[in-house]
Amino acid sequence: MLNLLLTLPLELRLTGCFVIGLVVGAAVNWGIYALAWNARPISPWSTKHKDASPRRWHDFLPLAGWLTLCRETPLHGRGFWIRPLLIELCCGLGLAALYWWETTGHLVPAWATATLTAMPAVTHAQFLAHAILIAVMLVATFIDFDEQTIPDSVTVPGTLLGLLFAALLPASHLPEAFPGPPPAIASLLFTSPAPWFAALGGWRYFAIGCLIIAVWSFSLIPATATLRYGLSKAAIYYAASIRRDFYWPRYALLAAVPMAGFFIVWCIGGPRWQALLTSLIGLAFGGGLVWAVRVVGRISLKKEAMGFGDVTLMAMIGAFLGWQSALMVFFLSPAAALVIAVSQYLLTGRKDIAFGPYLCLAALFVIVLWEQIWTFASPIFALGTMIPLLVGACLLMMMWMLMFWRFFRELVFPEQDEDSQN
Repeated sequence: MLNLLLTLPLELRLTGCFVIGLVVGAAVNWGIYALAWNARPISPWSTKHKDASPRRWHDFLPLAGWLTLCRETPLHGRGFWIRPLLIELCCGLGLAALYWWETTGHLVPAWATATLTAMPAVTHAQFLAHAILIAVMLVATFIDFDEQTIPDSVTVPGTLLGLLFAALLPASHLPEAFPGPPPAIASLLFTSPAPWFAALGGWRYFAIGCLIIAVWSFSLIPATATLRYGLSKAAIYYAASIRRDFYWPRYALLAAVPMAGFFIVWCIGGPRWQALLTSLIGLAFGGGLVWAVRVVGRISLKKEAMGFGDVTLMAMIGAFLGWQSALMVFFLSPAAALVIAVSQYLLTGRKDIAFGPYLCLAALFVIVLWEQIWTFASPIFALGTMIPLLVGACLLMMMWMLMFWRFFRELVFPEQDEDSQN
């Protein structure tokens, strides 16, 4: 199939990507309105509003359909059709641009471009994985814009897709180039830039992977707990809420199925095992990093610093891109925040901010600018196990700085602090 695709002229392939991108954009729009906490019957692929006229065949066409659906303005508000139309257009143009960028070797330095482009199976696997990740991030971004929340119905399937890609297409991870002659290309692993070592195929790392899956699925369970009456009472309330609401069978299955697949891949070994373990480490590091910031913010500021949807979103990004990329996404997100916050204010006048879109835009930066980012960051990641220790030290410093800021604010601006609590 891939060989047949490569016989087509690049211009024809890009046109096909544009058309497929329009369809993907329609799916993204459906997800934005159907998977939100407050679902809205805006997409033509959703059940129509009770007062809307019957859907016509041309309403389902990407781009053009929104021009005819503008007749529903009295039901959904003025200009409701503009954003979904632009999303579909951007998905079409963006998918074609991403295909050209990745299949022509722009993810590695110029001296390794010829080597990467001579591996079309690798470039197309990377393109497919990144296209799906970007589509899911688009859904999460606009739901977060609309509702200040990111539902598990978006990030959980996205995370599972990231793990599935690692197991089935291990070459879908970001590339790492090594000087020649001739230059060599390898997939980014969780040991990168250091080489993989044989001990990582042992049962201890299988157990670590199972633990990551178990903690991830357990953390998704909706449950109630409070530390007001101590840790023991909190644990009792937490367990009782899980039993009361009968959530545990569903989430036990969510852990059991990935663990079964993880065991099969562990038995197979080789590149599939390396890629899947890399994705699981990325899941744990990405989600754990944002969760740690959330806890630090809660301790320091006595209020929520980030939502749990940001935790699951970052876990999904880590599953697709690896822990090194997740760390770079986190540190690039303030720059992305500047772009989005200014754009949001100029376009809508809104000053409220959601952190999820910043993470998604930073992840897009990492994908597109991977060659420059990894060239800069790989010497830093050569520190190996020192990196998590440095991250932990930064979190402790952030906690003390935030606590100092809270005490200073309470001392100097007590009235403002009381207003913020009210």
